Amino acid sequence: MRRTMALVLGVCGALALGGTTAVEALNFTPVRTGATTALPAAAAPARSSTAARPAEKAQAKAEPDRPINPDETVWQTGAEEAGKVEAARTTLGYLDGKHAATFRYPGVDYVKVHFTRLSLLPGDYLTVARPDGTESHRYDGTLLDGVGDTVNGLLGEAAGKWAMSVTGDSAVVTLHLGPTDLLGLRGKVSETGVTVDRVARGFTKTERDAQHSADERRKKEAARTGREESICGNDDKFDAVCYKTTDPVMYRRSKAVARLLINGTELCTAWRVGPDNRMLTNHHCFTTSQEAAETEVWFNYQCAVCGGYDVFRPTKVWGAQVLATDQRLDYTLFTLDNFAAVRQYGYLDLDVRAPLAGEKVYIPQNPAGDPTMIASDSDQDGNGNCEIVNPAYDGYDKKTDASYYCDTAGGSSGSPVISRVTNKVIALHHFGGCPNSGVRVDELYPEIRSLL
Repeated sequence: MRRTMALVLGVCGALALGGTTAVEALNFTPVRTGATTALPAAAAPARSSTAARPAEKAQAKAEPDRPINPDETVWQTGAEEAGKVEAARTTLGYLDGKHAATFRYPGVDYVKVHFTRLSLLPGDYLTVARPDGTESHRYDGTLLDGVGDTVNGLLGEAAGKWAMSVTGDSAVVTLHLGPTDLLGLRGKVSETGVTVDRVARGFTKTERDAQHSADERRKKEAARTGREESICGNDDKFDAVCYKTTDPVMYRRSKAVARLLINGTELCTAWRVGPDNRMLTNHHCFTTSQEAAETEVWFNYQCAVCGGYDVFRPTKVWGAQVLATDQRLDYTLFTLDNFAAVRQYGYLDLDVRAPLAGEKVYIPQNPAGDPTMIASDSDQDGNGNCEIVNPAYDGYDKKTDASYYCDTAGGSSGSPVISRVTNKVIALHHFGGCPNSGVRVDELYPEIRSLL
């Protein structure tokens, strides 16, 4: 399921985010920051799961088999509100001498500014950074960017560009002036400068608590009507790092999984498919190259210690081009900008065959805004391991899916379902409902084979 949720730095537990509409991209190129591995992280809310870690977990007690009704509608497939976009009207220009502005929202976990104008003189540039300078993103614009946005505004068309998010509750936007004004235009051109018109931010604790209460009410209603959450029984997901020594192959495979932040506030999961610049996620996450260009792709967003509160600082890149997308099979194949920065995290291979009933599987994912977690255990399956329940389950079409009781959550849409036998992907997760389900790889592979 695609979900909107807040970005968490310093907690390996769930928080929520919210959504906005797409905007036209400005014609300027952000200078991407490279990979960073700095820890430390800030304290954050306690973990929501009380389950034991994999090394401590006892064999789950078998429960009676549940009847499977493939014609039953899924519990949820759309975006769920979990964050906010705030209006802003701040201009950094040459005429008034204002060259910096701080956007602070106490208690949130990320701040992401949106520009409607980035019209700079030669040699000048803009940064969006954390106040302590540990994360900074640079943007270079031209005089024509401001002219283009003014024309778009007069025509009633969308204009602007989201900056890369800054982790934490504050973002400092700074206009840096070059050593010389070669054209002698500073202080003379009114249409130059930078305008921030809105800011996407994560929820505060009060807002998260309200969202949690609403979720609890919805769960009770779902139970009353016979519908279930995507967490089936107890929540048996664990931080990916918990498997670093107990199952190093599973842990290494999780590195190829990335978190998507779409248009500032909406979240899905994606993963590298094959050695080239190719990523897979769901069609219901995004469908166009314009949306891809507004999507942040976070690699290495993982906990540093099993059950701990520190996370590795993620490597963030932008999406680039959508190569193929399909509603029936609910997939989007796309590329990345600055692919070289994330090549180090490896990739996943496809297992092009029909899944088998009872086949053990695991799902690396970014559920509910968490750093990467893995669902491999299940208290709904007789042997305590996630497994394929129905290899020919109905998705958007007849028998296009495989079903399972592996735990997922909002934001897990687009995650790989990996066979424990081959350690290759056999399905693309997209539905919750208990059983949850993913589109079979042998169904979607013929449509993307020539593009891989």
